[in-house]
Amino acid sequence: MTADATGARQERPGTLLVIAKAPLPGRVKTRLCPAYSPEEAARLAEAALADTLDVVLATPARRRVLVLDGAPGDWLPDGFEVVPQCPGGLDERLAHAFGLCEGPALLVGMDTPQLTVELLSTGLELSEGEATFGPADDGGFWALGLAEPDPSLLRGVPMSVPETGAIQRHRLLRAGLAVRQLPVLRDVDTADDARLVAAQAPHGRFAAAMAALAGTGAR
Repeated sequence: MTADATGARQERPGTLLVIAKAPLPGRVKTRLCPAYSPEEAARLAEAALADTLDVVLATPARRRVLVLDGAPGDWLPDGFEVVPQCPGGLDERLAHAFGLCEGPALLVGMDTPQLTVELLSTGLELSEGEATFGPADDGGFWALGLAEPDPSLLRGVPMSVPETGAIQRHRLLRAGLAVRQLPVLRDVDTADDARLVAAQAPHGRFAAAMAALAGTGAR
């Protein structure tokens, strides 16, 4: 974010995309069960999503778009465009999200509440012919940035398998893009993931939700 001659702040060009599910019991973070009940898992999912949206809102960008499966709740701050996810597999839904953009775009999910403004800013700093890629420690990816959004780069990539990240990265390279890698992050999928991520971001809503559940004797 910069200031013009009048002192007004100017956002950087580019779009930050968040793809997410509305945090409803039984629909999100089901792999946290049975360590947590469906209601507790939904509380953790809402906290992770709120942390993610806070960081996205604090990151300089021209647009901030929430691509949502479900209805917005009181967890959604002002400053976001909300569009529904399209039908189909995750590859189609990610492709659709990039199809909403012109110019540089960076997409993240709701599973990494340890995100920082610095990480997102770095991921959105894209020049012509570049991509940024944030691998997840489970073999997937937590971020994907494209200087020139092209939905075909995602369609057909098998999702939620150990090779997802490698295949997606190879797809980018095969398209002739220069790929800059971001740090490896851990997605919150299991109870062990949740504990480790809360420790990495101890001052966020997710860590507070984890602490509150521990205080009530969560399994």
